[in-house]
Amino acid sequence: MWSVGFSALFRREILRFVRRPKNTFMPPAITNVLYFAVFGLILGGRIDEPVEGIGYILFLVPGLVVLGTISNAFENASFSIFHGRWNEYIHETLTSPLSYAEMVVAYVGASAVRGLIVGVIIAVIGRLFVPISIENGLFLVVTMIVIAALFAGFGIIGGLVARDFDDLTVMNQFILRPLVFFGAVFYSLTMLEPIWQAVSMLNPMVYMVDSVRYGLLGYSDMHSVAPAAYAEFAPYASLGVLTLLTVVVIAVDVYLFKIGYGLTD
Repeated sequence: MWSVGFSALFRREILRFVRRPKNTFMPPAITNVLYFAVFGLILGGRIDEPVEGIGYILFLVPGLVVLGTISNAFENASFSIFHGRWNEYIHETLTSPLSYAEMVVAYVGASAVRGLIVGVIIAVIGRLFVPISIENGLFLVVTMIVIAALFAGFGIIGGLVARDFDDLTVMNQFILRPLVFFGAVFYSLTMLEPIWQAVSMLNPMVYMVDSVRYGLLGYSDMHSVAPAAYAEFAPYASLGVLTLLTVVVIAVDVYLFKIGYGLTD
């Protein structure tokens, strides 16, 4: 059972972004309305189906859901940790009777919740533009929880490493987002030459976008581009690797809290 202190910290982190919807939920909502309007309605009619049977605007939905989810999970965790360091109120958390695991899980859990809420908002916006039916519901839910927790964990590391607020912007805007945009959000891997397919496989975002696309649409690029021995169960293997990576990242977070990295001068 989690302690009262854990519940209090988790609740505080949830309320921190719930009370400011204009800053946390409105920007991604407006941005994705523009994405769907421009790339879907205006350009989508002039672009052939990326894969047979799936229109372009429908193909966009999973990638944009991933982008919104992981960006907001990362941003929430990194800002919360860095802001606590900057204003030195994180010391109150560190001196509480909470275990380091409880502290980390509270920050990760709350940030993952924000990411998941934004992901749902984007999916609902997408539903306004194109009919969506979920093909593999349980797989989709588990995948979304895993990737939200993974990037919340990365966000804690970012918040500990950052020296100023500009570092947080650089991490999110110039590292995270470009990787997602080159992660087959706006195109199918089957449209690329074999050499670029191989290069794309080095981008971890490809597996996240593909897994969510498989859960939502029942389609996976990996069935076509992955090695034959791996292709049949590729989405499930990707989810297993992502789950393991999430556990490792959260364990690193706990260790960094334990040694006080970036938390104490």
